[in-house]
Amino acid sequence: MVKAIEWCGDSVRFIDQTQLPLNETYIQTDDYLIIAEAIRELKIRGAPLIGVAAAYGVALASCRFSGRTYSSFSQEINRAIEELASTRPTAMNLFWALDRMKKIINESGSVDQIRKILIEEAINIHREDEQMCRRIGKNGNALIPANANILTHCNTGALATGGAGTAQSIITTAHEHGKVHKVYVDETRPLLQGARLTTWELMKVGIDVILITDSMAAFLMQQKKIDLVVVGADRIAVNGDVANKIGTYSVAIAAKHHGIPFYVAAPTSTIDPAISCGDKIPLEERNSNEITEGFGKRTAPLEVNVYSPAFDITPASLVTAIITDRGIFYPPFNFVAHRSVTPNV
Repeated sequence: MVKAIEWCGDSVRFIDQTQLPLNETYIQTDDYLIIAEAIRELKIRGAPLIGVAAAYGVALASCRFSGRTYSSFSQEINRAIEELASTRPTAMNLFWALDRMKKIINESGSVDQIRKILIEEAINIHREDEQMCRRIGKNGNALIPANANILTHCNTGALATGGAGTAQSIITTAHEHGKVHKVYVDETRPLLQGARLTTWELMKVGIDVILITDSMAAFLMQQKKIDLVVVGADRIAVNGDVANKIGTYSVAIAAKHHGIPFYVAAPTSTIDPAISCGDKIPLEERNSNEITEGFGKRTAPLEVNVYSPAFDITPASLVTAIITDRGIFYPPFNFVAHRSVTPNV
């Protein structure tokens, strides 16, 4: 399994996902600003991985601090937290991880002591995500029938998390149990995370992968080539509405029409207890160049107007179940407090 990110004592090493699948390039840095830039530019992406990277970014800021007073240390760390928080507005795990790091700044102790605790907490966040991925895979495997043909959208594997993935952890776990026949992968326009990343990861573990364009998904369902859909999430509202990569909503509608189970897989850290419904989830809009000049080639007229949301909202009414590290949740969803959720099974 590829290591998307790792702590190297006083620096962080991560894979540059914009270079995949042709080049497996790693970047090592001791500067949190490099981490922030990597998150903005999608060199680091996937909600859980963004949270892990942000925590490591705060740890790096603490390592680079050369002063001695707590006041200046606190100002520097909070400045780093604000910078990292500004990178991606939709990914809940980013703010969840940064909130955990911020609480440590308010603890008593010397600069050296707090620095040590910040580093330990960042490593803990990474380890917890790895464990959550493993549990998601195990829980979701129970829903996968024998000889399953699965459709997935975007990338939800080791490249998107601190472990084996969310939706992709379910796929690979089911594969290990001999239950997967084929996995159909949406390209996931405009940046092709499915084509570039998901296919690359699944082929590495020997899964039979078929790449399709996003617009083919409904037709495959009509042809009865899809048994179930499993996707990830960047933020989940209390009522079960799901923010995920643009195009997810279309897949959910098609699945509902064809009577196909539509599963969402995410750690409980992706559930936002402060957001009551999907309408309140902030949705990131990306640079128009990602559509008009994807991968360096102009494909649209100059000065054409562009609308480029990175995510859409799938209503809870289209979700068959939400698979988490704490169990499987079915409608009606009511995630009052994501740290104490209990499956309604």
